[in-house]
Amino acid sequence: MEWLERYRDLIPDFDGFRAVQSQALPSSCRINTLKIERCALLDRFAENGIDYQSFNWYPLGLKLDMESPGKLVENLSGFIHIQEELSMVPPLVLDPQPGELVLDLCASPGSKTCQISQMMKNLGRVIANEPSLARIAPLRSNCERLGVMNVAITRYDGRRFPSRPVQFDRVLVDAPCSSEGRERRGPGVLCKSSSKRSMDLHRLQADLLRNAIRLTKPGGIVVYSTCTYAPEENELVIESVLDMARLERISIPGLLACPGITEWGGINLNHELEKTARYYPHLNDTGGFFVAKLIKNQEHI
Repeated sequence: MEWLERYRDLIPDFDGFRAVQSQALPSSCRINTLKIERCALLDRFAENGIDYQSFNWYPLGLKLDMESPGKLVENLSGFIHIQEELSMVPPLVLDPQPGELVLDLCASPGSKTCQISQMMKNLGRVIANEPSLARIAPLRSNCERLGVMNVAITRYDGRRFPSRPVQFDRVLVDAPCSSEGRERRGPGVLCKSSSKRSMDLHRLQADLLRNAIRLTKPGGIVVYSTCTYAPEENELVIESVLDMARLERISIPGLLACPGITEWGGINLNHELEKTARYYPHLNDTGGFFVAKLIKNQEHI
């Protein structure tokens, strides 16, 4: 937990932020409208005495007041998908449309892939890329359980995903990260954090993001996200690609966020970085997340 002290001047109400780390993360799920309508799912919950609370920012998100929600028949049947609340944000920022060609560059276990397909109503094509063979099984399983029909799975190193013969309308880069925002799921994540680890990840993340922008049509959208607080893995990654794309401000009514930082370690960063969004666990009773929305420059082909 002492590692978090480096963020004391970064995070509002830092003591509140520290205190919430030891509190269990509420269970949450996303209603899967590929298999059931929201009203029908809520009727099932009412009939079976399942307590829930709707998100005030996303009508298909629910907090569940129960243990082991993964055992629910509704989850096993694909009517819902157990998913951390803030994990639902990047696909909403990406805003994929039916009929488009979309790439999820770091896809497994597939929560965001399936949410993207749901938003596209199974129309168009989603390429779910996952380089690890061991992580293909949960990705495929979630797609099958949730009734996703427009996904093709690939196994490229995301840094070298081929750029021809097509370019994508939208690309999601939910990058591998130090996962500091997952501490509430179970203690121990922060013990692995270090400046060296964040800088090693920075190089991987920047390469992934640069290739994602290359793969996108001029004027297309790239969303970058992590579940960590480290500026090295967040704003500093985004700053490294601002020659290729411009930032668009993120605002989700009902979900509290802080703007991205524009200074770190005594160094001034690009002022445009304040258009990115930082989500902290004590502000929304969630985990932690960082999200940036980029529009590819027209001159970059």
